[in-house]
Amino acid sequence: MARNRLAETASPYLKQHADNPVHWQPWDDAALAEARARRVPIHLSIGYAACHWCHVMANESFSDPGTADYLNQNFVNIKVDREERPDIDQVYMAALHSLGELGGWPLTMFLTPEARPFWGGTYFPPTPRWGRPSFRQVLQAVTDTWHHKPETVTTNTEAITTHLTRGQHSAPPPEDLPDPELLDASAAQILAHFDLDRGGLSGAPKFPQAPLLEMLWRAHLRTGNTAYSDAVLITLRNICQGGIYDHLGGGFARYGVDDTWLVPHFEKMLSDNGQLLYLLCLAYERTQEPLFRARMEETANWLLTEMRLPCGAFATSLDADTDHEEGATYVWSAHEIENVLGPEAARHFSEIYDVTPGGNWESHNILNRLRPTAFGWRGAEEEATLTRYRESLLKVRNRRPQPSRDDKVLTDWNAVLIAALARTSAMLSRPDLLRAASEAFAFLTKLQAETGSLPHAWCDGRITADALATDHAQMMRAALELHVATGERGYIDSTKFHFSKLEASYYNDDSGSYYLENAENQALFARLHSDSDEATPAATGVIAEASTRLFLLTGERRYLERAETILRHQTRSVARNLIATASLQNAWDTLLRARHLIVFASRSQTETAALHDVIAAEADPALIAEYRTPTTATETGLRLCDMERCYPDVTRSEEIGDLLSRTRSGHTSGKAQAR
Repeated sequence: MARNRLAETASPYLKQHADNPVHWQPWDDAALAEARARRVPIHLSIGYAACHWCHVMANESFSDPGTADYLNQNFVNIKVDREERPDIDQVYMAALHSLGELGGWPLTMFLTPEARPFWGGTYFPPTPRWGRPSFRQVLQAVTDTWHHKPETVTTNTEAITTHLTRGQHSAPPPEDLPDPELLDASAAQILAHFDLDRGGLSGAPKFPQAPLLEMLWRAHLRTGNTAYSDAVLITLRNICQGGIYDHLGGGFARYGVDDTWLVPHFEKMLSDNGQLLYLLCLAYERTQEPLFRARMEETANWLLTEMRLPCGAFATSLDADTDHEEGATYVWSAHEIENVLGPEAARHFSEIYDVTPGGNWESHNILNRLRPTAFGWRGAEEEATLTRYRESLLKVRNRRPQPSRDDKVLTDWNAVLIAALARTSAMLSRPDLLRAASEAFAFLTKLQAETGSLPHAWCDGRITADALATDHAQMMRAALELHVATGERGYIDSTKFHFSKLEASYYNDDSGSYYLENAENQALFARLHSDSDEATPAATGVIAEASTRLFLLTGERRYLERAETILRHQTRSVARNLIATASLQNAWDTLLRARHLIVFASRSQTETAALHDVIAAEADPALIAEYRTPTTATETGLRLCDMERCYPDVTRSEEIGDLLSRTRSGHTSGKAQAR
């Protein structure tokens, strides 16, 4: 069988479509030139390797010879991996939203030969159903419009372009930072929409939405209102015991399709697991609950075992499907479990993990501990027994066909995980996690040194996409966490490097935010800002938060001034969309409450360990705690500075708890003072 141009690509997702009869092409100059030469519309299909409905549409439509013939005759067909090219995905998803559609993947868009969108949708079935036209009907309607109603194409194109490019220049920002009470009001509004029984936002599907959970966690630290931290802990307990968690192999699925966290969309994404690992660390620091520690250990082990690549970086995802069946690797029948464990052990296991002869999902069983009688932690002895059962089942599961792994390396997703591993390493006393984080960071930095620029995506020994603002932003955050974990000043230099790159190539003075795409590499009809959170936090919020931390560590006011400028500009954005600006609100909280604690570790090992426990119990993402070896006789005890002042050094360990408690809520002026 002849292969299309996707066979030349490195992306595992694109290679999945290399044998389709559709004459797919990657997004490049050759494909765009062909569309202009033939004067036919572009059929743009965007998806990703772990996407279930992408596979469904590929099997139903893109593998069908008749549909492929129609596509090949009437369109230039371009396939894009949204993880490899989120800049392309962001622009055309925004175009779909401008048409009043909710969006999702696969994203199906129709463009002029100049790559300007005029219509689109998401998944289309092979025959009309669910009130949706068939894909063939859609193609015929688009072809008819292209040939016979060019004025409709022009009108739609102009309207979408206007919608996407307006607002690139915003009004001058307020001179002062926003009132901190606005931040508290935002948290209260979010809490009002939370499911206080199961956690997460009310309704289905349920996404963990890590930036939102962190926002509520910070609201508790800022206000003292435990309703906020309770909402986060309820959410984490439910996802740790739900079917969204892989109870045998470790790691979290992308989201739950129901409103109880029982049924996952079985894909596992690196970015989600990195964000949840960080949140679990905060929760364990505060509560010392064995459940959180166990899920941290298990998820970290899964990441090192199944997701770490020989280069030291981490793969992107595990597929939702196995042999075209969603979740086939993960689900069980009661009979299978009895065959592995034996009748008595199977009864015990089934009571805890919700296994029944009829199943709890489509005649199968998704392992979970959401039953009230199984939800809590059952003591060391019984948990050890359950661990042995799970290990036996995992050995059997590992002999099943496995979901495919997307082996491309994404810089921003790796950096999210690096930051989480650095923090988790200290909490679990696991130097192997810090070593893994350092090696992943070193690999990305090496690629940057060898090529002269940071990549966004690397796969099959080659860089496949250039850096985006999210890559530099998350590398700032990862470098800061590594500095705190190791004390190495080189990570501060790395943070400064990425900040300078962002200022030079991504920052928009008019809007006080950062474009996703590098100015030097712009190839799309619209250049959008990265200031709304998606599966991972937007670059603008991450940069504002990291810049504040960098100011605390260096005393260089340019970093503080940039953070303040961003937040003044973004006040209106926060008011318009509380959920999508969670990372900006987290940055705002850091500006209000950031503290830098230096511990001069010239004391007994026991005393240092006790002090570490007191500091860790703050569980505060706005607290930077460094442990240093004294270099002078005056460097003793503990030194704490916040955004307004430095406090007198504390020399006795028992005093630090009181000082941390008194400074936790931060200042209210919205202005950092010279120190």
